[in-house]
Amino acid sequence: MQGKSTIIKVCGMREAENIHAVEASGADWMGFICWEGSKRNVAERPAYLPSCPHVGVFVNPSIEHLLACTKMLDLDYIQLHGNETPMFCQQVKAGTGLPLIKAISIGCAEDLDKAKDYEEVADLLLFDTRCTTVGGSGKQYDWNILANYTGALPFLLSGGIGPDDAEKIILWNHPKCIGIDINSRFELAPAQKDAEAIERFIRNIKQL
Repeated sequence: MQGKSTIIKVCGMREAENIHAVEASGADWMGFICWEGSKRNVAERPAYLPSCPHVGVFVNPSIEHLLACTKMLDLDYIQLHGNETPMFCQQVKAGTGLPLIKAISIGCAEDLDKAKDYEEVADLLLFDTRCTTVGGSGKQYDWNILANYTGALPFLLSGGIGPDDAEKIILWNHPKCIGIDINSRFELAPAQKDAEAIERFIRNIKQL
């Protein structure tokens, strides 16, 4: 998977100066985690927000919290990373009018069956590593599992992707994969990304 059209989403952003640096690195989308259980939780509007699309990441939120964060962060996408039901997803889309990304935790091929439940309500899926935490484990699953995915929705590849994985990603391919999501393995500290490492990674992936 490579090419200039590949979406690179950098998740777990919070600090204004770092947001600016990651924007300059060439990130296509930025993710802002709106969940108190995360070390990267965004509790207030950063002093600077990027010109690229803003993705709000939520874990089993209330509609009230989700709507407040959508306004605070000028969100362009909603990503649901918990156990949200398809009915709740419909409520979110109706309440925000924004496209919805549903994260699915993957550990084996059977986990892909969950994706079918969201085909009518999500616009995009994100396949992350199944773990005891809610994402951010820094661990990868076997991407070959995704060969079993034959659903209609496009998806982002996520889960423990690091600076040394560019070649592996270039060699990997799936017709429904439109981009990748990176986070913890590009961090100097929680919510503090290594912008130089991200820039090198993007250049390698996009063959710039």
